[in-house]
Amino acid sequence: MSPRTAWLILEDGTAFRGRAVGAEGERFGEAVFNTALTGYQEVLTDPSYKGQIVCMTYPHIGNYGVNEEDAESGKPWLEGFIIRELSPIASNFRAQEALDAYLKRYGVVAIDGVDTRALTLKLRQQGSMKGGISTTAADPQAFLKRVRAAPNIVGVDLVKQVTCVKPYEWSVEGSAARQGPQVVVMDFGVKRNILRQLAAQGCRVTVVPATTPAQEILARHPEGVLLSNGPGDPAAVTYAVETIQDLMGQVPIMGICLGHQLLGLAFGAQTVKLKFGHHGGNHPVQDLTTRKVDITSQNHNFAVDLDTLPDQRAMATHVNLNDHTIEGMRHQELPIFGIQYHPEAAPGPHDAQHLFGRFFEAMQAHA
Repeated sequence: MSPRTAWLILEDGTAFRGRAVGAEGERFGEAVFNTALTGYQEVLTDPSYKGQIVCMTYPHIGNYGVNEEDAESGKPWLEGFIIRELSPIASNFRAQEALDAYLKRYGVVAIDGVDTRALTLKLRQQGSMKGGISTTAADPQAFLKRVRAAPNIVGVDLVKQVTCVKPYEWSVEGSAARQGPQVVVMDFGVKRNILRQLAAQGCRVTVVPATTPAQEILARHPEGVLLSNGPGDPAAVTYAVETIQDLMGQVPIMGICLGHQLLGLAFGAQTVKLKFGHHGGNHPVQDLTTRKVDITSQNHNFAVDLDTLPDQRAMATHVNLNDHTIEGMRHQELPIFGIQYHPEAAPGPHDAQHLFGRFFEAMQAHA
């Protein structure tokens, strides 16, 4: 069979012709690039990518296949997937399925044969923009009109599309019962490795929907609350900000990625959209207290505006050495802190896993 043609078109009219991979159809979203060398399955299944079309900058994707263990949620969430070259074989002892078959099974529209270097340079220079992938468009100009008409992620609450429907207990099969502190995780699009890291600290973990009010969370008698990662514009998730404000002073709180941004809004700060976001596993972050630099995994399009962070309530603790955006903050008096990057990695370096220990220590001190 001859390769199926696919189109990737950006809202400024830039068009890339490539080969169709995965499912048939059309998908629209914000085009971003990810600099991770490995971990494409973790990227596919990270709920934080809801609303986005992801371009992998590493050129050879799919060579180690996919498996159930590396999934960060129950299914892929991104809108579309862009790669330079799809490996025709999956050669790894852990592989359970080829990437192309996996994409087809979950209805992910993807394209390969794209000059991902040129695409990444365009997004780096001009900023992330709306895009679309189509395996069915006969007229690229007509498809461009549909791309431009697609919704923007600014001001849109994507959390309600990815959060769990009802509370559940997180447990690892075959693990012994844990006797550590009870942690409630507010699910804004939580990755499984966050839950694994909490369990590794000995915590008893309950995950609740993003819309759960503070009264219901406190009724579970948690010794700590974790605000998870998630997709989209934090300013649109107003109900979560109100809940966080009600929780302040009641229990220790840790925020990760979107959870960090929502915490910033609860502090009284504002958030801003970055030009092309941070997506990948090689971002240097400096701890302003220790001056130590961690190489971190990141995935976000928005950030807390440092200039609006109220000094009397909170202070910055970490900074990105590439663009000097805020990467961490803490309350001046209460055991509350947020981290913009992903200490749980998956994919990416493990430099920042110690932050889960810091959260554990805060819960012990508060008990």
